[in-house]
Amino acid sequence: EDAGWPFRAVEVSNFHRSLRPREIRHNLVSLRNFLRSPGEARRLLGEFPADLVVGTGGYASYPMIRAAASLGIPAAVHESNAIPGLTTRLLEKHADLIMVGFEECRKNYRHPDKVLVTGTPVRGDFFRLTRKQAKQKLDMDDGRPLIVSFWGSLGAREMNRQMAEFLALEARSGIPFHHVHGAGKVGCIHMAEYLKDADIDLDRAPGLEVREYIQDMGVMMRAADLVICRAGASTISELTALGVPAIIVPSPNVTHNHQESNARVLSDAGGALLVLEKDSSGQLLYDEACRILRDEDRRRNMSAAMASLGNIDASEKIYGAVMALRRPVGK
Repeated sequence: EDAGWPFRAVEVSNFHRSLRPREIRHNLVSLRNFLRSPGEARRLLGEFPADLVVGTGGYASYPMIRAAASLGIPAAVHESNAIPGLTTRLLEKHADLIMVGFEECRKNYRHPDKVLVTGTPVRGDFFRLTRKQAKQKLDMDDGRPLIVSFWGSLGAREMNRQMAEFLALEARSGIPFHHVHGAGKVGCIHMAEYLKDADIDLDRAPGLEVREYIQDMGVMMRAADLVICRAGASTISELTALGVPAIIVPSPNVTHNHQESNARVLSDAGGALLVLEKDSSGQLLYDEACRILRDEDRRRNMSAAMASLGNIDASEKIYGAVMALRRPVGK
């Protein structure tokens, strides 16, 4: 609404996989919402006679796509993860079109004829500068490679501990790289403790920086020579669109282990090195980063492989696809 768009909501919530009393109460509320939401969705479509309905794969999409299908309104779903979530799997037979991020995703659907590879949109500010211009804007154009690392908005305690070890190794090696780490809102609280335990004072380590959140992510990733991160759908779309080599440690704490599936798409193509969290350590990540950044041919090949998976025009492809579904006026 703040952006000027009419907004309506259907009350819907997810289900938790636990038998604890608190989770059972949550699931009873979710069941009530699940039973009520189809009627709410149909009422909304009665008030707003849509020409088409587009869902983005989350559980909140389910009642609207089902209602649209029941009313004969064209419906599409965009699934940004390599492995379709439960909502997308339930909606596949009802939707007219399933849009996915990569060609490799097609095999995960029962109706591959409905699947169109569009990619996942990436914000325009990721492309406004060249890599050289981005490095200059960040004042990191002194010839040292730039590592950008982050574990998500909240961070990850164990992975932040490993990154503190990584930063310590960099500092003791004479700071061969620029490195900006986004620790996350929660993770940032613990990073000072981890760095103290590692006997590292970042004020005396020019080129190494820890932030709660990387506000200028578009510029930062454009300038990066290597990214170390999780494998969320938006992140892998940004990496492939920019053609940035990566070391990816997928989160093991996600439904259907979909982050590992996302990461394997990139690693199988040669654009990323996949490290499972159970095998990861600050020393291992540092050693692998050094190998990549000191091997220009390998880095160039990884960049090309990553870019081969990218869809920089994903927004246009999605727009064209859904507009082609739109029913003629008056029909």
